[in-house]
This record gives sequence, structure tokens and C-alpha cells, in this order.
Amino acid sequence: MNVPFLDLKVQYQQIKNDVLPMMTQAMENGMFIGGPQVEAFEKEFAAFCEARFCVGLNSGTDALRFALMAAGVGPGDAVITVPNTFIATTEAISQTGAVPVFVDIDPATCNMDPSKLEAYLKNPRVPSTLNPAPRPKAVIPVHLYGQPADMDPILDLAAKHGLLVIEDACQAHGATYKGKKAGSMALAGCFSFYPGKNLGAFGEGGAMVTGDEALADRVRKLRDHGQSRKYYHDMEGYNGRLDAIQAGVLRIKLKRLAEWNRSRHVNAQIYDQLLADLPGVETTREADSTTSAYHLYVIRVDDRDGLQQFLSEKGVATGLHYPMPLHLQKAYAHMGHKKGDFPATEKVADRLLSLPMFPELTRDQIEYVVEGIKEFLA
Repeated sequence: MNVPFLDLKVQYQQIKNDVLPMMTQAMENGMFIGGPQVEAFEKEFAAFCEARFCVGLNSGTDALRFALMAAGVGPGDAVITVPNTFIATTEAISQTGAVPVFVDIDPATCNMDPSKLEAYLKNPRVPSTLNPAPRPKAVIPVHLYGQPADMDPILDLAAKHGLLVIEDACQAHGATYKGKKAGSMALAGCFSFYPGKNLGAFGEGGAMVTGDEALADRVRKLRDHGQSRKYYHDMEGYNGRLDAIQAGVLRIKLKRLAEWNRSRHVNAQIYDQLLADLPGVETTREADSTTSAYHLYVIRVDDRDGLQQFLSEKGVATGLHYPMPLHLQKAYAHMGHKKGDFPATEKVADRLLSLPMFPELTRDQIEYVVEGIKEFLA
């Protein structure tokens, strides 16, 4: 049996009768940038996220970068996040002129550990290579693998220390924390619509949601060359707009997202049941306070590379999210971090393996994957 890591082709078969007429209409009316499709998607996605405003953007990276810039983050500032995330999180910080600083994760959930954030804020330590030391200005908790971070203590600590909070919800479309939607709990929430995401475009796309009207207005200007209206520029900006065809695709998929997320959750429960008490396998725990969107289903094993190769030979595709923490990446060598600085992240990175996860995954496929894991461990 061949089990893909993700199968977008089977998803397309569900929606093609809606997608093709939409694309034809877009080509016939010639409206490719902005317009009714983008405006309608922004309204619908804001409602889905239980937020007042949504600004459609070219990528999740733009969403994070523009949210930080619009909130006033810049040179001399430090933005606190985790080293166990995709580099887009920290690229967005650096590209504002600010500096990313890291706190370690809770190994059970792989999300930001509030106790580590509290320890950092009591005694902010940054690498000696950063001189002068940047001042803490914001926190970006990452809702990794589709599970929201433990937001209440993070928000409390941020309020106590006067910090902005921006949610990196790029993997958490539709996830909840204590009944609240991912992206709706802080100053802003940022989403990616990369094709492989729970809500994915047919190319690049992203969005920021917020309850702050002024912030939304500034991000709208930043995405469109700083324009308040055509050819009138209040500031220098960027070309970060969401294409109309991508917005149309996202509107069609958004109607099915809740159902697709439920299917992901069912598949995760099957994995949980089949892997329960299997010696040598540790699953990423879904916290009691959250409902994960299960963008990824991640296990941890000691011989990760060996298992990945074994499963590949059996026709099972897997992924690594993420094999090298950001603080040890060459891109951040100038910060002077060393191995051992964030031990929980480093231990997870050496052992993690992402198993196939998508709504249309069948029980037979999941059982085949798990039998392969058992065979390897035996």
C-alpha cells in the first residue's frame, strides 16, 4: 500500500465543480486583484475566526510581518517566540528590524512553555552578540501542529509586562482554546493558506485577523504599497495582496473546513488508539483546554531516521517538522546560541516524525502506517 503524507488531488475532486466555474468567471471578468472575492472571503474568514476584521494577504509570512510592523515593532525591540517553529516566524520578526529571542517549549505539547516565558521576563537574557540588548516588545506564541498554545498565562504575563501578543496560527485554522478560536485571543492572529494547510489556496495566500480596526487599516495599507486610495500613498508599503482567484478557492474550501477538521480529529483519535501503550512511541498530547486542528500528527521515537526510511520503503510518506531548531540554524549563527540552550526543543527535534494526516485518510491506511511502526520497533 502507498500512503501519501498529504493528498490534495482527492480533495480537489470534492470541490472541482465549484472551483472551475469560479475560475472561469474570474478570467471572463478580468478581476484578479482585490474586488468582491477578496472582500467576501475577508468577511467570511473573520466570522469563522470570531474576529471583527480580516485582511487577506499574500502569505502567512506577510501576515506576521505586517502585523508586527503595524503594531509598532521595529529596531531595538525583541520579540519572544520559540525555536521549534518554521523560520517564517522569525523571518517576520527580523524583517521589521526587531530581534527574535527564544524561550523553550513544553515537551508534552511542543508549544511555548509559559513558565519559561515567565522566567525570561523576570531575567531577560539575550546572546552577548546582541549589543545593545533589545527591549522586549512582543510575544509570538506558535500554535504548532494545529494545537493552540496555553494562551491564558501567556496573555497574563504579556499584560503584566506591557507586551503585545500576536498569535502565529498558521497551522491552526479552526482550532480552539477554552472555546475561543485560534487567532481571536490576542491583538492579532496570523494565518497561512499555503496549499498543504488545513485551509489551503491553490498557491500562496495568508491573512491577519484582529479586533483592532486601526491595526487592520494599517495592514491594508502595508499590503498595497501604503495606499489609502489609488496612487495616494500614506507610507511606503509592500506588494502583499491576496489574489482574487485564491480568495475564491478559499471561500469554497472554507465552507468545508469544519467538516475536514472533524475528519482530521477522528483520524488522530484512531492513531492515538492504535499507538497507545506502544513501547518506544510518544505522541504529542492534545491539552484538555484545546481542540487541535491536527494540521500534523507528530510522534517521537528514538531512531527517527531509521523509522522514516523503513516506512518509506513500505510506501508510507512522512515529514519532519522540524529537524533542526532555529537557534542552531546557520541563519542565526550570529546570535551565538549553542546546543543545550533549549534542551526541550532539541530533544523533540531529534525524535519527531510527522505521520500521514489529511481528512480523506482512511482507517486502512492508518492501520497500515501503525503496523509498519510496530514492525520496525519489533
